[in-house]
Amino acid sequence: MGRVIAALSMSLDGFVADENHGLAELIGWYQGGDVEVRTADPRWTLRVSAASARFLRAALSGGGALICGRRLFDHTDGWGGRHPAGWPVFVVCHAIPAGWPRADSATSFYPDPMAALEAARKVAGKRDVTVSTPTLTRQYLDAGMVDEIRVSLVPVLLGEGISFLRGLTVAPVRLAGPEVVEGRGVTHLSYRVIR
Repeated sequence: MGRVIAALSMSLDGFVADENHGLAELIGWYQGGDVEVRTADPRWTLRVSAASARFLRAALSGGGALICGRRLFDHTDGWGGRHPAGWPVFVVCHAIPAGWPRADSATSFYPDPMAALEAARKVAGKRDVTVSTPTLTRQYLDAGMVDEIRVSLVPVLLGEGISFLRGLTVAPVRLAGPEVVEGRGVTHLSYRVIR
């Protein structure tokens, strides 16, 4: 079975979105370089530094499913039905959005975070499951289900916003690492969760 990896871009002061749920300050690095990284969906081509390209290509090739929350799903408009990674998407939410599920999309909805994780792991098989929302990351960390945390650290201070890891109920969580990849406008940090 693959790993469960929490992966988000984060400001230096620990936020994964600003106070209005905006991501602009945290995702600029996806277009901040001169190396093209093609995704599974031709609408989404990234231009990053060579180091970030290697980091992203490794993550994309190892993944098999994505778990997110309703806020990210709505913010991205469900990626138009296909996530850039090409993986099936498992959305944890209390109410299924209008017009979903769709026959042309590998997106499914779950009211229970653990049921979503179980379904994602089953679909991913030996590939990794990526968790891309702070609330679910905290819940899965508290349940001892996260194997690795990947932070793409962006050199910006937001001052306020949505915290990545504040509010853990089972702490401390000890980590090994980091593996460090220095990109342009971002530093990728990968930590293995010690059990």
